[in-house]
Amino acid sequence: MPPPAAHPPLSSIRPQNMIMPLPSLRLCFRLRPPPFRALRPLSTTTPTIPYTPTCPPATCPCAATPPDLDIDRATPLLNTMAAYAEHIVVCTGQRDWTSRIEDDEGETGAFVRGLKGVVGKGGKAFDPFNPLLTTASSLPASRTPHTSHILLFPSFTRHASLAHTPSSLSAFASAHLAARTLSPFHSALPAPQRAALLRDNSPATRSRLPPAEPIASVTVLICGHGARDRRCGVLGPLLEDGFRRELARRGVRGAEVGVVSHVGGHKFAGNVVVYVPPGWWWRGRADDNSDGGDGGSSSSGNSSGSSGGDEAPHALAGTGVWYGRVGPEHVEGIVEETVVQGRIISELFRGGVRSGGGDLGRELEAQMKREKGEEEEGRLALKPKKRG
Repeated sequence: MPPPAAHPPLSSIRPQNMIMPLPSLRLCFRLRPPPFRALRPLSTTTPTIPYTPTCPPATCPCAATPPDLDIDRATPLLNTMAAYAEHIVVCTGQRDWTSRIEDDEGETGAFVRGLKGVVGKGGKAFDPFNPLLTTASSLPASRTPHTSHILLFPSFTRHASLAHTPSSLSAFASAHLAARTLSPFHSALPAPQRAALLRDNSPATRSRLPPAEPIASVTVLICGHGARDRRCGVLGPLLEDGFRRELARRGVRGAEVGVVSHVGGHKFAGNVVVYVPPGWWWRGRADDNSDGGDGGSSSSGNSSGSSGGDEAPHALAGTGVWYGRVGPEHVEGIVEETVVQGRIISELFRGGVRSGGGDLGRELEAQMKREKGEEEEGRLALKPKKRG
């Protein structure tokens, strides 16, 4: 019998997911951040996500999608959303921005540059396992010089007149942007470095910041960054007008609608994010299609109190739902299915987030596979063999 083959030396083995050296450790490789869904805490039981395969057709006349826009209508949309822990929305009062918002010469650029110096690569609060998304929005800006109004999703908090000083931005990152819990992949870091990456919500830190206010109404954000991509610059304002009209027609009071800077995936324009706050409910019957006039049963929900009477808990409360390839003809259907009925429209769905953790895209993908009896997470669901 031939002798067993010699094992290759360990130095020749290079794991596929270990590529570059960690800056603070004497190692010959770096752990590549795993898929983000593995880093956020999930509940032991994942609720069923209501969804509908297609967007219902519009029942009212609406603006047409310009025919000359080069939209990718072939690539599957599901899970094309870049994962993030927190979406930082800067209220600028502007409707377009420089291609890179940090290059803006006004208050927007000052805030983004300052925050990037804290949480961006090289900043003391930089955490590769806790990705952050920062966009500028057309929502009303702070009137106090050298401050900005900030919205955070899926935390659903509003931070008014946040100062651009290094001290304020550092406290903001510690109290509201840092991870609440560390992932197993942080264990390779020294203890002091791990401690610095944890959220600090102490009274001393909060005292340096304006109080956080809960966001209690639906927020619809539409990419309209014309300086970055013409497709979004054309579709953004059309969709913004459409959502304002349709939300008002359905009586969803208090909803905020605005255009935002680059969110990724311009080829999938129009890109729309619908944030439904925790505790929100639709006041009215599930089949109520009234226009929500004075005294009508259709009105906005809010995050205070509890539902009662004919108020139905909203299945998507506390989530952010990302849609792509949205045209004016889809606006009525999105308001009806997602805002009113609490259902995801799967043909437009790019992904989504949950307040407190969770990846809606991966959850819905797994759910649809289970419904079809397909393989999930490496386990094969056997189908009965056809006989006859």
